[in-house]
Amino acid sequence: MAAPDRRVGRLMRRPEFLAVAGTRRKHVAPGLILQVRRHDDKQRPAEGEPPIRLGLTASRKVGNAVVRNRARRRLREAARQILPIHAAPGHDFVLVARGDTAERPWTDLLGDLKAGLKRLGLWCEAEG
Repeated sequence: MAAPDRRVGRLMRRPEFLAVAGTRRKHVAPGLILQVRRHDDKQRPAEGEPPIRLGLTASRKVGNAVVRNRARRRLREAARQILPIHAAPGHDFVLVARGDTAERPWTDLLGDLKAGLKRLGLWCEAEG
C-alpha cells in the first residue's frame, strides 16, 4: 500500500480564498481563524498536486508589516508541523492571523490549530 501524500500545496489566487471563506465553515480561536473547504469538482487540485492546500492571510488590523510577516511565518510553521500529519486530505485551509498571533505563546498557537481541526471534524491521528 502506498504511503499517503503528506505534501501541502498553496492557495494563491483570490477566487480560491473567496471559495474557502464562502463556505462559512470556520473555527475562531484567540491566535487564529481556521477556514475550511472540502474540494469539489470545480476547484479540485490538478492531478499530482497535494491533497491539502493552505492559504495564509494577515490584514493590516494585525499590525504593521513586520508584525504581519511574523504572524504569517508563525502560522506557516504551525501548519507545516500539524497539517501534513493530522489534517484530513481533500480540503483547502485558510489560516487568518489575528492581533494576538505574533505574540501568542507557541504551544498555545499550536493548540489553537489542533482544536480547530478537532472541532471541525478534520483531525486524523498520526499513523505509526
